[in-house]
Amino acid sequence: MVVSESMQQAKRYPHPQGQPSQIKMLIAELGNSNGLIRQQARISLNKMGEPAVDALIEALNIRRGPARWEAAKALSQIGSPKAAQALVKALSDDQFSIRWLAAEGLIKLGRDGLRPLLEALWQAPDSIRLQTGAHHILYDLVSQESLDAQLLIQLRTVLAALNYLDPAVALPTTVMPALKMLE
Repeated sequence: MVVSESMQQAKRYPHPQGQPSQIKMLIAELGNSNGLIRQQARISLNKMGEPAVDALIEALNIRRGPARWEAAKALSQIGSPKAAQALVKALSDDQFSIRWLAAEGLIKLGRDGLRPLLEALWQAPDSIRLQTGAHHILYDLVSQESLDAQLLIQLRTVLAALNYLDPAVALPTTVMPALKMLE
């Protein structure tokens, strides 16, 4: 009887425990040339949740190829506030798919992702990639209206600044009040 590769994967990762050696092995498999192996490793890391976050952040920051995409996908699905800074950094990545996953992860984080996002806009208001990602995130969060009313007003102001012809001019004066509301 031939055992399918997916059945072999199920045997390889029967119960995610979050042990460092298992996390290390799964992180290594995020770079496997076989997409099914990468996917199963990512799913296992997702099931581990918080114990896998630090290793996934490291993979996002230093790995190359498909491992970075898999790490970004896992971080965006887990939704850990610990990943917020790494996801904001990934908004400036060369690969569009990494930037998109980072934005989706920050949307999932909601308020927990706002401080690092707004700080990044304050520090680099002229970054086109950061502006684009921030626009996507803020538009989605403002549309959900799940934040308190005063913060929503400030975020709408930042969003409006991102729509200006030259957002870098308007961002500093709109980002700071929003940041102060998060203190």
